[in-house]
Amino acid sequence: MALLEIENLSVNYGGVQAVRGLSLKVEEGEVVTLIGANGAGKTTTLRAVSRMLRPREGRIVFAGRDITRVAPDEAVRLGVAQSPEGRQVLARQSIQDNLELGAYTRRDMGEVRADIGRMYGRFPRLGERRNQLAGTLSGGEQQMLAIARALMSRPRLLLLDEPSLGLAPIIVREIFDIIGELNAGGTTILLVEQNARLAMQRSHRTYVLEAGQLTLEGDSARLVNDERVLHAYLGG
Repeated sequence: MALLEIENLSVNYGGVQAVRGLSLKVEEGEVVTLIGANGAGKTTTLRAVSRMLRPREGRIVFAGRDITRVAPDEAVRLGVAQSPEGRQVLARQSIQDNLELGAYTRRDMGEVRADIGRMYGRFPRLGERRNQLAGTLSGGEQQMLAIARALMSRPRLLLLDEPSLGLAPIIVREIFDIIGELNAGGTTILLVEQNARLAMQRSHRTYVLEAGQLTLEGDSARLVNDERVLHAYLGG
């Protein structure tokens, strides 16, 4: 049984049908990439999985449980966490405060503190600046904080929306190294990423969305050389 299974999902966003009839699955331990042009429905799909948007049709099944109608905080408790597009850190709160808020569904305060220490070990620059306001961090540091904040809920499935957006190439490589380390440590990842080539190089499988509909799917190593993907998304 897949960790995440989306069945015939349709979602309206801003009065427009942004996703229609989408079905996909993510197996435990995978990194799965969603690629597509702007407006293809990638972010809408992630927001539906994290329960920030209500589907019009279809089902979202996580770890064998139908979560299509659960509240967003319940989805987090069940093991789904999202690092959103644009990072959306709490700019006027400290790094420490952001991490504590990432654990808002938890009650094991001793373990929360231990996890914050682990985040500082994984992201040393955050540890060095733990009392600094998040809004004063660089773009790369804010992205690290957004990922660390999502990890504070101890997710089984991490949703990453455009983690490389607006970052310098050297920082992008660092972020993708972190993604690889997280996956190697057992975190399953559903990734939306503008850098399609890099995302496909670092993922197991890829789904291609066009105008809200799935048009291609398969092993990333195969699709990265597919002529249709090459010309549409990889600049070939």
